[in-house]
Amino acid sequence: MWRFDKSILAQIDFFSIILIIPLVFTSHWLISEAVPALAQKQTAYIGVAFLAFIFVFLLPIRRMNWLIPLVYWINILLLVAVEFFGHSRLGAQRWIDIPFINATIQPSEFVKPALILMLAYLINKAPPPKDGYNLKDFLKISFYILLPFVLIAKEPDLGTALVLLLIGYGVLFFIGVYWKIWATIFIALMFLLPVAYKFLLHDYQKVRILDFLSEKPSYHVQQSIIAIGSGGLTGNSKEESTQTQMKFLPIATSDFIFAFLVERSGFLGALGIILVYAMLILHLLSLSIFNKDYYIKVITISISFMIFIYTGVNISMTIGYAPVVGIPLPMFSYGGSSFINFMILFAIMQNLIAFQYKDMYDARGKKSFL
Repeated sequence: MWRFDKSILAQIDFFSIILIIPLVFTSHWLISEAVPALAQKQTAYIGVAFLAFIFVFLLPIRRMNWLIPLVYWINILLLVAVEFFGHSRLGAQRWIDIPFINATIQPSEFVKPALILMLAYLINKAPPPKDGYNLKDFLKISFYILLPFVLIAKEPDLGTALVLLLIGYGVLFFIGVYWKIWATIFIALMFLLPVAYKFLLHDYQKVRILDFLSEKPSYHVQQSIIAIGSGGLTGNSKEESTQTQMKFLPIATSDFIFAFLVERSGFLGALGIILVYAMLILHLLSLSIFNKDYYIKVITISISFMIFIYTGVNISMTIGYAPVVGIPLPMFSYGGSSFINFMILFAIMQNLIAFQYKDMYDARGKKSFL
């Protein structure tokens, strides 16, 4: 008979859960106010994410770590399948049709937790020496980062590809790589970026960059700035939030939900949400710094980097300080894939923290998690 060990509850990182709750509730309030039908779908996504969290949390991840490379390569095969069997939308081939159920999946979303787990697996298997990884080890780990980056960028989905790249090399920078390698990469990038802009970017991507650099922001950003400016200190009532209610603000429940938040709750509401994100990022960073377990170090720093990148880019985009890209506000923007992904990553993190002692996985030990 299955029995849950109550002592596991003492190991769970409740602070991160407490910080996520206001994000979810505030997001649901805004979405239900703008488009009630979407709020019902978002409730379903939250339910699925909760079940996924429980399922992943109860998996013996450390004991099943030999499956991590298999999960990674399955996701790579799905990305390759997009090239041959992918479904196109708005000029991008990113989705695969699921037979018989009239649904599609976007493999690039599933690759994020797969890559992060793979990095944790590789680093735990071969930790860096005192001076950091040498060139051989750096190139070996880089292969696992660059492979999904190239496949996703080819779809094209440069935003997701760059997020993976930044997370992967952010983890390596945090864990430790010999400094001369970083210096060489920095110098090489200075020369290669103009070439990449000229020959590798698609026309619509160049347009986004030019819109960002132009004196006058694009229509989307103009409406976003108007919404933010109208919020004032404490925000407007629902009836006075004309940018959202009269549909001037585009994608108000997704890409530009931060502008909607400021229009409704003002500077104070925006500051509150930003502080929640800041505390969550710093808390995860502290978990990584003060933990010697490489699985926990890599997972926590990866989630911290991901939240920092997503939040920074999304908010910067809404105020005209970054090009408009389809990067959501973490656990806040409407949508299921991103939210479920974050919940899976948090479940992996909670699992690794709660069950970090081997006797919890050993049926012959004094404790067991089930």
